[in-house]
Amino acid sequence: MIEVRGLVKHFGLKPVLRGVDFSVARGEFVAMVGPNGAGKTTFLRILASLLKPNMGEVRVAGYILPTQASAVRRRLGVVSHQPLLYGDLTAAENLRFYGRMYSLDDLNSRIEQVLEMVGLLTRKRDLVRQYSRGMQQRLAIGRAMLHDPDLLLFDEPHTGLDQDAAEMLDGLLTEVAARGKTIVMTSHDLSRASALGDRVDVLSKGVIVASISRDAADDFELARLYREVTHA
Repeated sequence: MIEVRGLVKHFGLKPVLRGVDFSVARGEFVAMVGPNGAGKTTFLRILASLLKPNMGEVRVAGYILPTQASAVRRRLGVVSHQPLLYGDLTAAENLRFYGRMYSLDDLNSRIEQVLEMVGLLTRKRDLVRQYSRGMQQRLAIGRAMLHDPDLLLFDEPHTGLDQDAAEMLDGLLTEVAARGKTIVMTSHDLSRASALGDRVDVLSKGVIVASISRDAADDFELARLYREVTHA
């Protein structure tokens, strides 16, 4: 689903990504962790076709970025630090707005399905500004899944959530993964990343320095390796 080779990105004279190689199979859930400033958000924004790389090859769903960005955008859903929702619209109205952008057929039925999936069907007529942070994040995931994309990109989706909301989000992400979607999620929480992902990739100083499958190491070994590679 994703093939990245030799990806380089810099802002002015500041290098952020220094030659990233990365691949994700269809249906795989990859969690990317790393210290602040490692380049996680920049990397995800390139996959989402929101930034252009300076060097390297990026293919998503068989399409080349950035030249085939419009085709890629129809195949993916993105949840970033901001929910990208309209506070003065209801949940249903938000989804209807985005659904029209994708020219979805039978939109009313699809909105009902998505709201039920994210546990907000009974609150569909409430204004989004009345939602808690956790509810807004659940609706943002619904927005990202509305057009049934093959690939979902989550940029630290647990940021700002309390424990109950984070656990609810964990359950939703697990359910989404069980539907066979390909997921790439960045996180600063190593234990949560290892619990959710099929694989954990460690990004440090602009390169991927380790890639560990869930079955290859327990949490203690993963934490030890993370400390070693991020403090080298």
